Amino acid sequence: MEFTDKGVLITGAGRGIGKRLALGFAEAGARIGLLARSKAELDLARLEIEHAGGNALRLRADVRDHEQVRAAVDRMTVNFGGVHILICAAAMHGPIGPFVENRPKLWAEAVEVNLVGVMHACQAVLPQMIERRSGKIIVLSGGGADFPRPNFSAYAASKAGMVRFVETLAEEVRDHNVQVNVMGPGDSYTHMTDEIIRAGRGAGHREVEQAQHIRLTGGAPPERQIQLAKFLASNRSNHVSGKFIDIADDWKRLERMNMNPELFTLRRVVKV
Repeated sequence: MEFTDKGVLITGAGRGIGKRLALGFAEAGARIGLLARSKAELDLARLEIEHAGGNALRLRADVRDHEQVRAAVDRMTVNFGGVHILICAAAMHGPIGPFVENRPKLWAEAVEVNLVGVMHACQAVLPQMIERRSGKIIVLSGGGADFPRPNFSAYAASKAGMVRFVETLAEEVRDHNVQVNVMGPGDSYTHMTDEIIRAGRGAGHREVEQAQHIRLTGGAPPERQIQLAKFLASNRSNHVSGKFIDIADDWKRLERMNMNPELFTLRRVVKV
């Protein structure tokens, strides 16, 4: 019952993991704001939610445009009483291949979506969360945030920057009872999987092999992704903020433990 009638805004909700989380929170009784660029994908996501008895609002917007994101948040506030939970799932690979061959414009576009887009969404929802003294922000990570990822430099750099942004923002809003975390959803079959396979040699043999395996198996079960997202969006995780938690982590123990400040954060240089 914890999510009943809560306003959950999800960017990148038209497909992939964003859509899966939208369906999961809608099933839990939340009111879902579906934000994406594609009208067709938004229509389908809303139809699936409403056919299952849920409540969803289509919000066609580009996360790179701050005014569009703010307008979407205003619509959420009017229709659903506000944004109680923000999930940032909008992302793109950007150029795939050796960095020296990347087109700078495409490289910068990936940073705009993956990092600046998260900033736009957070800045749009935070004023009401701070005023309410309650809020949850979950930002999805991806391969490259916590380790080097050759041939995906734009994606890796933007995701790593996003993790440090979340860590920093979490400290700024901690006293306002707003928790901000990064969620690693694991390897999942999405349109981005097919992009890697199509890139072929540009992506690298290991990346293509892994993508083909994910396409064959489906990757991480949606249920595990939804369970972690619900934990991070619930009152059970009020003591967890500024962390980078993957579905493969033993995250259930976090509910009953005091958090080490260095645990589940970006790697740091350690002097020996």
